[in-house]
Amino acid sequence: MKTVKRLIAPVLCTALLGGAVQAEEQRTLRVYNWFDYITPKTLEDFKTETKTKLIYDIFDTNEALEAKLLTGNSGYDVVVPSNVFLAKQIEAGVFQPLDRSKLPNWNHLDPKLMKLLEANDPGNKFAVPYMYGTILIGFNPAKVKAVLGDNAPVDSWDLIFKEENISKLKQCGVAMLDSPSEILPLALQHLGLPPNSSNPADYAKAEALMLKIRPYITYFHSSKYMADIANGDICVAVGYSGSFSQAANRAKEAKNGVVVDMRLPKEGAPIWFDMLSIPKGAKDPQDAYTFINYLLQPKVIAPISDFVGYPNPNKDATSLVSEDIRNNPNLYPTEEAMKTLYTLQPLSHEGERARTRAWTKIKSGT
Repeated sequence: MKTVKRLIAPVLCTALLGGAVQAEEQRTLRVYNWFDYITPKTLEDFKTETKTKLIYDIFDTNEALEAKLLTGNSGYDVVVPSNVFLAKQIEAGVFQPLDRSKLPNWNHLDPKLMKLLEANDPGNKFAVPYMYGTILIGFNPAKVKAVLGDNAPVDSWDLIFKEENISKLKQCGVAMLDSPSEILPLALQHLGLPPNSSNPADYAKAEALMLKIRPYITYFHSSKYMADIANGDICVAVGYSGSFSQAANRAKEAKNGVVVDMRLPKEGAPIWFDMLSIPKGAKDPQDAYTFINYLLQPKVIAPISDFVGYPNPNKDATSLVSEDIRNNPNLYPTEEAMKTLYTLQPLSHEGERARTRAWTKIKSGT
């Protein structure tokens, strides 16, 4: 019997070890994030430090992410919805509530920004902010000056919504985001109406304003403007703050003589956040916490801000971010500017229908 045991023991040992190795190999974290929104080095360093296999997929619209989440089995452990979509998804019950005991680096987050986020995630129970930004005006200083002179109101939404300005800018090109949930709040705000209104009468007024300036808008697109303003093909765009930082860098690298500048309008603007959340169906929530906590380290998140051109909500990382970004008040809003910013919120079904109808008419110009 001893002989048999001696023969069986190595076999069992090998089988158990093999099982352990196999289990280790199967320890896999699945992340679903926006395109071009993290440094390759960050991902490599995470894999090296945690010995975790990482499957990292990308998407380019909130709608694409939401479609996966609402099936109830996204197949991912960490996803990155924007804050407005997050609110709808929380209501739909697609996320796990966070266990903050597993996120010791939470203390690096800026309390003021976390307070703003409570409009979409009460109590900050379901998500951790990753990057944030605003919707603002990007422009080519030389071309705008040539059309409107030295006193062009580049720091005001009057540049866009006043016909006497945008009608002249038409000759050098004006682009807007193809996003009713982000453009129509600006029109409402300009009219002195609530940016998050669900009142159909308010959308009728916003529609009238937009149709008045529609003939002077070159196109609506949520990414094309970045290359066009960097190449000098348009002179003004309403877009995401970090996208103009990237466009300015592209123009410098191309040495094409184009300068791209930006302004956060003095009247205020929407502030948005991209959030890290754990779906209810996550196969490996523990590694999801490890990944999120890893990104909350100041030394980890700061180089990502440098790479993507967006500020991060980590108060202890600010000093580590490139001076060109952290000292630019149009990217990192001042305390005074923060008072004018507002988060976008989900609308009622009636408001959503009114906004969609208005946008369809605006896009067609009729």
